[in-house]
Amino acid sequence: MKTYSLFFSKSFLFLSVLFISAASYAQEVNWISWDEAAKLASTDKNPKKVFIDVYTDWCGWCKKMDKDTFQNPEVAAYMENNYYMVKFDGEGKDPIEYKGKTYKFVPSGRKGYHEFAAALMQGRLSYPTTIFLDEELNMLSPVPGYQKPEPFMEIARYFGDNIYKEKDWKAYTGEAGK
Repeated sequence: MKTYSLFFSKSFLFLSVLFISAASYAQEVNWISWDEAAKLASTDKNPKKVFIDVYTDWCGWCKKMDKDTFQNPEVAAYMENNYYMVKFDGEGKDPIEYKGKTYKFVPSGRKGYHEFAAALMQGRLSYPTTIFLDEELNMLSPVPGYQKPEPFMEIARYFGDNIYKEKDWKAYTGEAGK
């Protein structure tokens, strides 16, 4: 009985140390508001691109992408270094200023939508949708749907490393000859 107890004590200790070690390597994404990102983009000497995660509270795929993709250490580190990260509720109520226009919440159906989300998603309200903007807040591309870490990183690097300036998407992904 003593050996049995000792085995479980050591196993518990090992698992505890393993969990604490793994937690210390996790990198968190520093989500900021749209206003903060817009201000940083206009005041930083070396501004970053802007990434916007458009989500809703009821969206299961949005929550899955938060957990699987944005909490991935490689994704979190790359995004933190290359983008101002904005989390934007597609059904949020606060007005948003963008390029001289004020976007507001529009009541519609059971919930409604935010005009800024509709503008960013080019009228196709689909959640999650991730939006990539350049350093001057110009649209690079909306990317609708859930993205696993590997495909997401391919897209994030395409814009973050300025590959889009040299190659089109199909050439970058090797789909040009297919």
